[in-house]
Amino acid sequence: MTVKSTNITRVQHRMARESRWAANSHSGGVLWLTGLSGSGKSTLAFEVEKRMFEEGYQVYVLDGDNIRHGLSSDLGFSPEDRVENIRRVGEIAALFADAGSVVVTAFISPYRRDRELARQAASDQFHEVYLSAGLDVCEGRDPKGLYRKARRGEIPEFTGVSAPYEAPEHPELTIDTGELTVEESMQVLLEYVGRAFAGPGRTKARGALGG
Repeated sequence: MTVKSTNITRVQHRMARESRWAANSHSGGVLWLTGLSGSGKSTLAFEVEKRMFEEGYQVYVLDGDNIRHGLSSDLGFSPEDRVENIRRVGEIAALFADAGSVVVTAFISPYRRDRELARQAASDQFHEVYLSAGLDVCEGRDPKGLYRKARRGEIPEFTGVSAPYEAPEHPELTIDTGELTVEESMQVLLEYVGRAFAGPGRTKARGALGG
């Protein structure tokens, strides 16, 4: 039986988030990339991290594979474990964002309810980005050979094959990575970043991303 702590009290920080944003010259937030395996989440996440960092942003990627090597190494891929994995990521991303960083997450995160809980954790700092490449496109790419294994029954509970993917209903941004090239998709994402995370002190001299 799991026993939860009860004698706990929230402690308030002595710096407002706006003060952290001013120090970084941009607002903090969570850029939550969701989509099927092979839709381009990790590719876009690490490239946008690089370009944002070069423009002076405090930015960090939380990637699905990396998280499962550490923080979620105790979890499998059952529906229950997927829920817990995304819960952990959502809470961590919200902390990064509150500290003034831009967090880019690259997770299939197949369930709408889980993504909604991540949104609640980060509140108005949450930006859902749906990479809408269809199953046929993603399976055709299959960069890690996962779809082939799933079709052979070697990977149970594989999203799009033997487990569902619930597409976002009202994402802040949709990028059709099945139709657009990586660079075209990146430009769409960078233009959104420039609008979403503008803050005091950020000028064209410090990087008009996508401009």
